[in-house]
Amino acid sequence: APGVYQLASLLVELDTSDEASRILCADALYQMGCVEEAHKLLLLALSRNPQRSPILARLALLQLKKGFMYDGNQLLKKVIKIGDTSCLLPIMDIFKDEDRKLMQTHCHFRALTILKDKQED
Repeated sequence: APGVYQLASLLVELDTSDEASRILCADALYQMGCVEEAHKLLLLALSRNPQRSPILARLALLQLKKGFMYDGNQLLKKVIKIGDTSCLLPIMDIFKDEDRKLMQTHCHFRALTILKDKQED
């Protein structure tokens, strides 16, 4: 992760508009345990492109990790509303085991709640 972070940081310096390098940098920071720095970097990337599912999904995980369930839900809803959920599976490979389980459990619980509410209606 430190080597990936250094490389991605250099790429961002060379081209500040390179979103992929910025996301790679945030992923490396996350892997190194620098969650706040990763969060700030993702927020910056989101301000440039507010409809990017890969950024929103990563931010959702960080919000869930911090215990901000409502914020995490809102971000996941945006990903679903955009319609590009294909980013979720590759991102799951990046997450640490405990965070992957947190995201899977949270999404599973929310899905069951939605289905139960629809059946009651």
